[in-house]
Amino acid sequence: MKPYEIVKDIFMVGGPDITDSRDGCVYLINLGELILIDTGAGWSVEKIINNVQSFGLNCKNLNKILLTHCHIDHIGGVPELKKRFGSAIYIHTLDALPVENGDKVLTAASWYQTTFPPTPVDVKFNAPEEVLMIDGQKIICLHTPGHTPGSICIYLDRDGKRVLFAQDLHGPLLEEFGSNLEDWARSTKKLLDLDADILCEGHFGIYKTKKDVKNYILSYRRQYDVE
Repeated sequence: MKPYEIVKDIFMVGGPDITDSRDGCVYLINLGELILIDTGAGWSVEKIINNVQSFGLNCKNLNKILLTHCHIDHIGGVPELKKRFGSAIYIHTLDALPVENGDKVLTAASWYQTTFPPTPVDVKFNAPEEVLMIDGQKIICLHTPGHTPGSICIYLDRDGKRVLFAQDLHGPLLEEFGSNLEDWARSTKKLLDLDADILCEGHFGIYKTKKDVKNYILSYRRQYDVE
């Protein structure tokens, strides 16, 4: 599978079917400056860079990396990308400590039989909702705990569509990750209320109609016995 443009200026540039089977999905927003949402597990940084450049974009403009949570399959590429391009790293404060400490368990690095080096975070989200304004475009970052305490989801309205980046809303919900079912239930209700047109998920790709987005979220609420 090749990288592709989802809607105008929003791209899928990495993921299990594009770069490496160990990668979570990696998305790119082009607003003059480039914003990457997650980075894969770390073994495919070169491929991700090449995929960005395949759209005629320059990674020297990769100013921001928004991390949806602290797991290795989403953060593994951060140290190399930050080293190469000086990108600012954003994550919720509740998931920042495992990243900064290189915690093998809470980053799930132990699941992948690897390590994650302690890596400084530049911006720590604290509020239930944080808004980034970039060249007139609002990018809204919602605190959506459940899978991890500091999980966030991101959405923006672009090209007449509400695009939701809801990585790993499917879970798993595990004690070792600090998962919480009640938090997850509230978070997924927030996501349903957004009435998104397009869902960019963390491992299973893109859902392109309001109905498909709603049904996807509801399917996991049923799986976890949430009404």
